[in-house]
Amino acid sequence: MAESCSEAGLAPPPELARLAEGLTDQARLDGVVGLRPGRGGRRAAVLILIEVGLDGPAILFLKRSRQLRHHAGQIAFPGGGVDPTDVDLVAAALREAEEETGLDRSGVTVLGVSPAAHVAVSGFDVSAVVGWWHAPSPVAAVDPREVETVRMIPVAELTEPRNRARVRHPSGYTGPAFRIDDWLIWGLTAHFVDGILELGGWARPWDESRTVEIPERYLTDRRDTSGDVNAH
Repeated sequence: MAESCSEAGLAPPPELARLAEGLTDQARLDGVVGLRPGRGGRRAAVLILIEVGLDGPAILFLKRSRQLRHHAGQIAFPGGGVDPTDVDLVAAALREAEEETGLDRSGVTVLGVSPAAHVAVSGFDVSAVVGWWHAPSPVAAVDPREVETVRMIPVAELTEPRNRARVRHPSGYTGPAFRIDDWLIWGLTAHFVDGILELGGWARPWDESRTVEIPERYLTDRRDTSGDVNAH
């Protein structure tokens, strides 16, 4: 089981100090999910795992398998619904990350947990567990039927102005987006990324009038019953 910084006696590196402080500020945390606060739906959690290397902080993402019926190829964080055996949101996020990527959870120090954000298409209330990867371990797609790729993306790439945009869904939904090579990060995942960049003091000015198209495979009005907590 991962421990918090205080429990483990570990201080986050200087690159994460502002983020760790922001995760203790309830007003700022509420702002991360302000546009879509929880509504008492089924609880779920995703893991925002941050490694600090020579080139600065980087965040772990995964790409869903293109074989899935729902949200095929979507970029997401590891995560899923809270099971009866999970003692809390942290346990759920770490269990899902271990199942999906093979993560050794003992190498993760928890910095904080966000309030829940509601996902209308699935009915989940999703919280983000933010972890410092103090002892990185090998990770990969455990089951290719569910996860195609696991990848670390540097914060410097996420904050690069030319990689930032907004998306608009035919349903009327609009929100932040990040285009990294051929990956489009949008929906709840992008909302959480946007919030983390602000909390960490990493965000840079960008052209907020810039919009990008959502891939056709994401354009569905059907209610998501697949258990995908990263849907828009």
